[in-house]
Amino acid sequence: MNLIKTGIDISKTLKNATRFREILSVFARHGFDEFILNTKLHLVIPDFVIPKSRFKISTDQSEYDFWRTVGFRLRKSFEELGPGFIKFGQLLSTREDLLDPALIKELKLLQNNVAPFDFIDAKLKIEKEFKKPLEEVFDDFVEVPIGVASIGAVYKAKLKDGTDVVVKVRRPKIKKTLQNDFEIIAFIISRLEKNSNELKYLGLSRAIQDFFKSIQLELNFLIEANNNQRIREKLERIDEGNIFVIPRIHRQLSSEKILVMDFLDGVPFNELTNIEEHPALKENLVTGVKLFMHNMLADGIFHADLHGGNFLKLKNDKIGLLDFGLVGILSKQNRSNLTAILFALLSNNYENLVLEFLDVADYDNIPNHDLLVRDIRDALTPFVGMSVNEMDATALTHSIVSTLSKHEIFLPREWFVIFRALMTLDGVGKSLKIELNIFEIIESELSSIMEDLISKDVLIEDSIWAGRDLLSSIRVIPRHLKWFLKEFAKNNYTVDLNLKGTNKEINQLSRSIYFFGLTLLSSTFFLSGVLILGDIKATTLGEIPILSYVCWGLSVMSFLRASLIYKVR
Repeated sequence: MNLIKTGIDISKTLKNATRFREILSVFARHGFDEFILNTKLHLVIPDFVIPKSRFKISTDQSEYDFWRTVGFRLRKSFEELGPGFIKFGQLLSTREDLLDPALIKELKLLQNNVAPFDFIDAKLKIEKEFKKPLEEVFDDFVEVPIGVASIGAVYKAKLKDGTDVVVKVRRPKIKKTLQNDFEIIAFIISRLEKNSNELKYLGLSRAIQDFFKSIQLELNFLIEANNNQRIREKLERIDEGNIFVIPRIHRQLSSEKILVMDFLDGVPFNELTNIEEHPALKENLVTGVKLFMHNMLADGIFHADLHGGNFLKLKNDKIGLLDFGLVGILSKQNRSNLTAILFALLSNNYENLVLEFLDVADYDNIPNHDLLVRDIRDALTPFVGMSVNEMDATALTHSIVSTLSKHEIFLPREWFVIFRALMTLDGVGKSLKIELNIFEIIESELSSIMEDLISKDVLIEDSIWAGRDLLSSIRVIPRHLKWFLKEFAKNNYTVDLNLKGTNKEINQLSRSIYFFGLTLLSSTFFLSGVLILGDIKATTLGEIPILSYVCWGLSVMSFLRASLIYKVR
């Protein structure tokens, strides 16, 4: 859904008009009345009178104080406007690539400041989903939530069989509320961007659209249940020490609006006071980050909402992992690009770094490559010469992303999520006073990841698909050329090309190209059969793998086909 609608008219719907009036009034009271006048937002609502501002945001102060003041006023406005705007503020607080650090610092205070909703509403929603009274499902249910977020609330309960669980309940009418509020937010941002090219190139509209898509997924708790299961299965294969504990989902009691999972008895990392008392936890965290990096680079799946509140210190110093509403997925190609980007970062290869970014980034105009390389080099100069232990992952990542934004290059949301996850892990380590350096861990993992990317099985698979694509192209191109010429002729355009004495040479060239493609395909299949054979020392034909025979058979067929088509005279 495209939130920014051309010619949107908020006043057509009384509900939206009323909400829009409330939003403008709140912003005006908190010092943004001049902004409303400059963007002419007040004209959307007929006869709307802008309330007198109780505060003025002065520009006669230092840049830091100015942005801190703006952040404070925005935070107060968002808190007053409710869950939709609080969620929007939380989005802005994660965009270190777009916004000033002083503003970010204020907005981060929104992370844990969300009003709860009445337990009666939660009870009615649960009973409606289960189609039975609460007492028939749970032996005990604590009415005071143990956690409240903009999307829902979490309650502690006990099942009839004695299992301690937590019940996550979606806020009443939150889906419609978020949709209405985000449409209005998008409208406001679009007006703002029309009045400022500088803001236009920040890419806020893109960020809002991407964020709204992710929120729609986060609202469906069944998607979170699937994410939980996928990451659990991936970790179980590589977590030999069982460092991570992921709560088990009770699928028979869960739905799109209700999620029931095992209760993990632990302390959130952001509440730990003295990490020195838990040496085993420090070691487990370092190992856990390595597992996280392996999942991201090798398996292409990772937790995309990491922060101190989603890590739990359990009684045995193991690490509980919570909240799988947001999970990042990387395709095979994206994993290869990410590995190349990280390798270029560690080796200070600016040219390759820029080329890899351009492969994955969004941009309207092709940037000046040489200028971009120079700016990236200048941005990274403060970090050159530092040891891996001295390098600040957060500052380095911010420097790179802000330089890309300067050139109007925007990373897709999933890529920014990756870098934010790396920064968050680095920040978690620093907050716990643990010598946890993300780039050192990346460096230790890259060699094994790169081996996986160029393994024999991967090369065989890539060769087979490359051969298939080549054969498909050889067959399709003449057909599409014929269709193109037919359409061209329909418009009474004709090309009369009469090259005397060259027909024979052109036909021979055509057969040569076709022959070359088929022989290349034949060679690919033959090589694949040899690679499959590997280190097997076959003394009889029966010891050769069947897949090798299949590849060799395809090789022979391709070569015979080439021989029939291309007749050498």
